[in-house]
Amino acid sequence: MAPPVTVNTINPKVIECEYAVRGEIVILAQKLQDEIKIKLEAHPFEEILYCNIGNPQSLGQQPITFFREVLALCDHPPLLDKSETQGLFSKDSIQRARKILDQIPGRATGAYSHSQGIKGLRDTIAAGIEARDGFPADPNDIFLTDGASPAVHMMMQLLIRSEKDGILCPIPQYPLYSASIALHGGTLVPYYLDEATGWGLEVSDLKKQLEAAKSKGIDVRALVVINPGNPTGQVLAEENQKEIVKFCKEEGLVLLADEVYQENVYVRKKKFHSFKKVSRSMGYDEKDIHLVSFQSVSKGYYGECGKRGGYMEITGFGADVREHIYKLASVNLCSNISGQILASLVMSPPKAGDESYESYISERDGILSSLARRAKTLEDAFNKLEGVTCNKAEGAMYLFPRINLPEKAIKAAGEAKTAPDAFYCRRLLTETGIVFVPGSGFRQVPGTWHFRCTILPQEEKIPAVVTRLTDFHKRFMNEFRD
Repeated sequence: MAPPVTVNTINPKVIECEYAVRGEIVILAQKLQDEIKIKLEAHPFEEILYCNIGNPQSLGQQPITFFREVLALCDHPPLLDKSETQGLFSKDSIQRARKILDQIPGRATGAYSHSQGIKGLRDTIAAGIEARDGFPADPNDIFLTDGASPAVHMMMQLLIRSEKDGILCPIPQYPLYSASIALHGGTLVPYYLDEATGWGLEVSDLKKQLEAAKSKGIDVRALVVINPGNPTGQVLAEENQKEIVKFCKEEGLVLLADEVYQENVYVRKKKFHSFKKVSRSMGYDEKDIHLVSFQSVSKGYYGECGKRGGYMEITGFGADVREHIYKLASVNLCSNISGQILASLVMSPPKAGDESYESYISERDGILSSLARRAKTLEDAFNKLEGVTCNKAEGAMYLFPRINLPEKAIKAAGEAKTAPDAFYCRRLLTETGIVFVPGSGFRQVPGTWHFRCTILPQEEKIPAVVTRLTDFHKRFMNEFRD
């Protein structure tokens, strides 16, 4: 008798869905790491250098002290009544923990909350958004989620009715988008970022792709914009953002703004502007544009990936539609409470005059300036490699260099039944222990090859990454030279 579940009988949408950031190369890296633990000399390197995923604390980044103090006190309120706590925790972390506990029903972080998240925390986040943008924010527009990913899934569930519904997505894109569109049965409508102009977004290309999709009978529902960019690391200029907002308004598209890297900007001439701030500054309000902004506690300078905190701010949707968004949130009961607390702290960190302010600023600026230095070092190293070009890392946590591979290497990849950039990344891993993600996992202009590298290994390990990569690349190019 055939087994009840086989690859042929599971949901075909699951098979179609791919997620390269934790794909084949990473699975191999974990296997090699296990082999090194058993026998150190099993491979020509002593450790795996994970440059595949934006997971800062796994690579040694320390959490922000104030955030963790508040979390600890909220999770174990009896500490607040102990005399020694005053000497161990800052005054403002004690005050903040008391305030947050007063907002939690039953003062218990182990209890369910309202499906949108704890009201007092949403009030704090709304005030943080208002302070950032200079325009009002409504706590009822905020849905707290387990990181930004479930919020993206929720919106895809809401918008996609069949394969005839399309979502405009940047190429290269973060695989969450292609995966969630596939899972929910929609069609990804690609628009290509222009590598020659520093991964610029051309509205003329958006229009072209929109018309092409319409001619195939696809109803394009939304436009995804990732700013700062993942995997490409660019920061959009405000004028460009205005063009995008105008395009969405004119075409009746929902603007899905992935803004999880808003703190990660490394060039002086660029600043982060939220799409909500841009649209409001243009005079557009709720009735003019449907806008969803995503934020996460996993990125920025906080890097609290494992705490799974985030939110989406939804504006422009009618009360009847919002009821159904609330229903989707309710199916999951609520997001985890630690993540909710962290999201409120990220949007309302210590202020000048608070006891923790100096240490908080020192920790924040130390992390961000180190990330900027690491980005520059890696960018320079990539541009020195034969046949490799790399755009400036303006923001986010990644570089996406382009590699012109010799024909022999492309042929060898074909014989190995793998994409040429995956072939390169696999060889890099097995010879050096460095984990990059092939560009083919993010999609790219056909005929071009890339890889994504995070800037997250600790600063003292960056020289080792550069040396190992440089030596490998020379060997690889010599081996496959035409």
